[in-house]
Amino acid sequence: MLQGKADTTRRSGWPKRKLQNVTDPHYDYIVIGAGSAGCVVASRLSEDPKVRVLLVEAGGPGRDPLLRVPLMAGALLRGRRHNWSYVTEPIPGLGERRCKWPRGKVLGGSSAINGMVHVRGLPSDYDAWAQTGLSGWSFDDVLPYFRRSEDFESGADELHGAGGPLPVTRREKPSSPLFETFVAAGQQAGFPTTDDFNGPAPEGFGRYHFNIRGGRRVSAADAYLTVQADRPNLDIWPRTQAARILFDGCRATGVELIRSGQRITVTANREIILSGGTVNSPQLLMLSGVGDGEHLRRHGIPVVAERKEIGRNLQDHAVVRVQYSAVGINTLARLMRVDRAVLAVVRAMLFGTGPASTFPLEAGAYLKSDPALDEPDLQSHFLPGLSTAALNWNPLRPTNAEDGFFANIYAMRPVSRGQIRLAGKDPLVAPSIQPNYFSDPDDIARPRRGVRLLRHIFSQVAFDRCRGHEIGPGPEVTSDEEIDAWIRETADAVFHPVGTCRMGADVDAVVDGELRLRGVEGVRVVDASVMPRITSTNTHAPTVMIAEKAADMIRQPR
Repeated sequence: MLQGKADTTRRSGWPKRKLQNVTDPHYDYIVIGAGSAGCVVASRLSEDPKVRVLLVEAGGPGRDPLLRVPLMAGALLRGRRHNWSYVTEPIPGLGERRCKWPRGKVLGGSSAINGMVHVRGLPSDYDAWAQTGLSGWSFDDVLPYFRRSEDFESGADELHGAGGPLPVTRREKPSSPLFETFVAAGQQAGFPTTDDFNGPAPEGFGRYHFNIRGGRRVSAADAYLTVQADRPNLDIWPRTQAARILFDGCRATGVELIRSGQRITVTANREIILSGGTVNSPQLLMLSGVGDGEHLRRHGIPVVAERKEIGRNLQDHAVVRVQYSAVGINTLARLMRVDRAVLAVVRAMLFGTGPASTFPLEAGAYLKSDPALDEPDLQSHFLPGLSTAALNWNPLRPTNAEDGFFANIYAMRPVSRGQIRLAGKDPLVAPSIQPNYFSDPDDIARPRRGVRLLRHIFSQVAFDRCRGHEIGPGPEVTSDEEIDAWIRETADAVFHPVGTCRMGADVDAVVDGELRLRGVEGVRVVDASVMPRITSTNTHAPTVMIAEKAADMIRQPR
């Protein structure tokens, strides 16, 4: 049964019982991780009043009002307060540079700190999953779960849902005229336009939808837990980190948790649902003795089940930004002055209005790097500011920034694969993250063509009134070799990691099509880590879909 629209104003008044010790540590379901997936699963399972559900989250309850301000996303992604703040190993494809890898550490997980863009990817993403033998995962199969999660501003139709927990909206009028300029330039360059990147014809230039309601962010926790937290059969424990899953033989029986420095054990009568995300889910499985046996023994961890693929198949989008200075038009640089920045945040917090009530990635494009392709292979987001202003924007630490704009570009389906490995047996020690960006030459060839496409778009008449000089790559960078070198010097993570607990029909896959962990009993993995191949675009909406579908599979086993 679908829940109505979430009242996202009530979160700070959650029942105190939810945040305290509960005397009976026995549950039917334990959900580990209150991110984009865990909030959904816990909410849906607790709709049955006959089962007891525990949701644990390593981060805090998320009462910080800045979490609701959309424009604070850049600061949240680079801050430490609600963030695991991971850093990768040196990456060969980036000249041994490391990348920051933010992941949400708060109720709502990464949906509480991300850019809020609501896109599903292309239908062929899911059809490709199904073609590997994953029955029930084609686009037609998963579409009902996308629709069930959504409260689409224009109402329900065959592709969109209404009345679901998650708002899907966009501003009636763009927050900057430069967004319309970008779309117009795309048209002038001969590309199509689209009114809906989640619609039947997503190719081309258009405006994105967001998980924003009334000028405020709506995370998975806001959407799925605000009202549902009143349920007597749902307990929510923030600031509680899972140390390991406990097994009796190969049957999972409970979880060892760390709360206030103390280790406690809770038991699960039915199942443990692991929703820690692409980094934390494989880490916890390996700490629990499920993984590559040689790797586990090296860290002194007894092997419960040999599953070599856990932590492998890591995928992420790697992005570059084509940037220009701007003349004769206001950009985000004007918000860098302290008085304006503070006023913008206050307006957004109190009234849901003003320039901080949106995240300025409002326009973008799905493009083909080669016209002969059947469908887009590049995604772009346009922003009316330079990356130094937009991505690090923080009214408490203003920076001097010049007027400018940029569009980023990345390959939708990278071929390169990385891995997550343990750095030690202590659950409080961050794992080793190696994304291996650009280890496959195709992954650098596509954004190289994308850089040339963006230069062509920015050369159109629409930008003549405001285009200054090219800042990046810079007009002197023209050859394939020079562009490739610039990409390796400047590319960054997009923060869309998936794949480390791969779902598949083959025996080597970490989980099966029902998301059950192979090699043991009583554990499912439900988060972005199960994606066998990354979706073409931002990954939040697909992760919510996976969780909606998983809840049905758990409640109605085949």
